[in-house]
Amino acid sequence: MAKKKSPDQGPKKVNNPNVMGLHAAVLEQGITDILETNFMPYAMSVIVSRAIPEIDGFKPSHRKLLYTMYKMGLLTGARTKSANIVGQTMRLNPHGDAAIYDTMVRLSKGYGALLHPFVDSKGNFGKVYSRDMAWAASRYTEAKLAPICQELFRDLDQDAVDFVDNYDNTMKEPSLLPTTFPNILVSANLGIAVGMASQLCGFNLGEVCDATVAFLKNPNCDLSSILLGPDFPTGGEFLYDAAALDEVYRTGRGSLRLRGKYRYVKAENVIEIYEIPYTTTTEAIMDKVAELIKAGKLKEVSDMRDETDLNGLKLAIDLKRGVDPDKLMAKLFKATPLQDSIVCNFNVLIAGMPKVMGVRELLEEWCAWRTECVRRRIYFSLGKKKDKLHLLKGLKRILLDIDKAIRIIRETEEEAEVVPNLMIGFGIDQIQAEFVAEIKLRNINKEYILKRVQEEEALRDEIDDLEDLVNNQSRIRKVVVSELEAVKKKYAEPRKTAIVYEHEIETFDEAEDLPDYPVTVFLSRGGYFKKITPQSLRVADTQKYKEDDGPSQSFEATNQAEAMFFTSKQQVYKARLSDFPDTKASALGDYLPSKLGMDPEEAVVGMVLPGDYSGALLFFFENGKAARVDLSAYATTSNRRKLTGAYSDKSPLAAMLYLKEDRELAVYSSEVRALIFNTALLAPKSTRSTQGVQVMTMKPKFRLTEVRTLEDSSITNLGRYRCRSLPAAGALLREEDGDNKQMRLL
Repeated sequence: MAKKKSPDQGPKKVNNPNVMGLHAAVLEQGITDILETNFMPYAMSVIVSRAIPEIDGFKPSHRKLLYTMYKMGLLTGARTKSANIVGQTMRLNPHGDAAIYDTMVRLSKGYGALLHPFVDSKGNFGKVYSRDMAWAASRYTEAKLAPICQELFRDLDQDAVDFVDNYDNTMKEPSLLPTTFPNILVSANLGIAVGMASQLCGFNLGEVCDATVAFLKNPNCDLSSILLGPDFPTGGEFLYDAAALDEVYRTGRGSLRLRGKYRYVKAENVIEIYEIPYTTTTEAIMDKVAELIKAGKLKEVSDMRDETDLNGLKLAIDLKRGVDPDKLMAKLFKATPLQDSIVCNFNVLIAGMPKVMGVRELLEEWCAWRTECVRRRIYFSLGKKKDKLHLLKGLKRILLDIDKAIRIIRETEEEAEVVPNLMIGFGIDQIQAEFVAEIKLRNINKEYILKRVQEEEALRDEIDDLEDLVNNQSRIRKVVVSELEAVKKKYAEPRKTAIVYEHEIETFDEAEDLPDYPVTVFLSRGGYFKKITPQSLRVADTQKYKEDDGPSQSFEATNQAEAMFFTSKQQVYKARLSDFPDTKASALGDYLPSKLGMDPEEAVVGMVLPGDYSGALLFFFENGKAARVDLSAYATTSNRRKLTGAYSDKSPLAAMLYLKEDRELAVYSSEVRALIFNTALLAPKSTRSTQGVQVMTMKPKFRLTEVRTLEDSSITNLGRYRCRSLPAAGALLREEDGDNKQMRLL
């Protein structure tokens, strides 16, 4: 009888009798085994071979396309059909013609995604600033390599980089392109891999070359004074933030702000937007403006249209009479994608490993890589010259006695013996003998001999110089510097993205455009909210509520004030009182769960008018704990309308109190006990979801039920219930100190 296999001896088969009456074998495999054998190789393939750029600034798809165009002679020749290029590229990139053509479109001059496009295109290649403007099919468009590609392939045939086999081992392709400038910083690049991504913004070519030269001369130079900020082909304005830019330069991560450019045509009362941020599209801007107009938040605009034509991008905004264009644009910058942020994540493959690097570290890696490329190129030239010198040495020995060489050749009976006989007769090797044997008879003259002897002397000097150069790191750096200066002189262009400093930025405060007047607000227990003017209250001050509803809170405020609504699901919703219409006491008001878009079964438990966000909030929980949270913890720099984790969810909320200054409070429990303490005993916390500290100790079956200010309580024997330290059990409530009030939220 065969021994039964134990579970740890490998995968086992389980029989399933329910499949068409047959027994099907199902192979059980652990999830970790599946991830290791199937998912991890796929993830690494995407990271290393598809999505993340390398130090030359290209992804594999870019490199394969450009190298194919180079081999097709498109660097100096005429344009050819894009379909022809796509077909040839499939010999290196077998991912389908659509993916290859998409890559070509992004690298093209017509699409405009790069500061220095590598593909000189002809035809409709779409536009980077348009979401809906589709490019023509590859059979209709033509392309060739742009002149700047000379800097990509200059050293390719001089062993500057390694060559590897293509996917079917039928041809070779370069592992990297030996770019003579830091293309990794010049060409914007976006890649999404598995578990990681890369997003590199472009910088001005002239500034990058200057920064690289400065770095080569002094690695501790101040890069921010040379590399002023990112530059984008769509122009616009870069909002200079020294701290954010330094974070990106130092860590390779961060966020930078961009905005569009506009001009005001006074005669037509029209704003023309002619440059937009690199991160958005004209359609996204138009959609957002239309949404604001429909919501009644952009009453200054009478019409907006896209007037983009062959002259370039143009969005026209018709203004109503008396509208300040600069003030309106400040409002649009805040509310639409006309001002946007670009997220930087300088994730680059270094020796096959993804690494996030700052600008200085990227320059360090590129300089080291480029220096090695130049050294390999010099070593290649040195080898060629040494080979030539070796041939000339053999030629010199034969030319000293040319008659002997002629006699050896004439007296040799078989052609195959010519080279060996020359080797024996003059003591030269086979390579030298082959070279001599191929010399034409017409070259055996005095002039030819003298020229060859002189050439040997010049060649020795060149070899000595190259040997010194290849072993001298400082001289190689000077070569790199000279190449960078040449690239800048030939290809550098003025910045397209202007730099706007903080003092030049005009901000828009939404509250300034809102009418301000006194109001009184009311919140009911059922979540209905009303905003009523003093005039309406004087006419009728009796508030209307539903049959099972009643008043909860009321405040006097102004129309521009901000309100925070806390809910039963530990969330807080922010709104301005101006978002709510003025109403009357006879109306029910706005139902907050619907008005604010709350989650299902979410109810309002309290309202706070934060003002300048001074003071604190006290949260009391049924388990007897209390948390004091600074109101500033709820302040946000962005226009966020919903915050999660507004307070702790470890125990049900019993009461909430807005505290401007310390005071005494009375706390009640279901054991009919009471406790009086001063809020100064509670230390403020900056974490909203803190569980707080124990205030009232209780037996397990009891809970904290109510909190009142001392003035609102009915307690007369204050000394009986007052405590000087927390936690405390409190005292049983006497009849003369109690009442029948219900628990409420203050």
